[in-house]
Amino acid sequence: VQLQASGGGLVQPGGSLRLSCAASGSIFRINTMGWYRQAPGKQRELVAAITSDGSTNLADSVKNRFTISRDNAKNLVYLQMNSLKPEDTAVYYCNANIKEHLWGPPDDYWGQGTQVTVSS
Repeated sequence: VQLQASGGGLVQPGGSLRLSCAASGSIFRINTMGWYRQAPGKQRELVAAITSDGSTNLADSVKNRFTISRDNAKNLVYLQMNSLKPEDTAVYYCNANIKEHLWGPPDDYWGQGTQVTVSS
């Protein structure tokens, strides 16, 4: 199983970016998918998560600015980021809890990270 993230870049304060993450490989079922971020010198933190039935959870710092969504048919998760602030600058990682087979427990998988820089 692999997670491939894309969509990061440099954006001015107040701008928008959309991150995408595609899961591929041997997948029986994907449970929760989410996005984490890690800024220099800080711990990795949860930004947003979405369950398989569409329930979402967003960090207080991004509520009303970020939206998480997913396409279950294509094994994709998105993070729409609006009204970006300099403090949103970080490496963003996608995460998915994936069950590869009918038997056995699910495992957590991580994407490679994509840099988001908010600066004028």
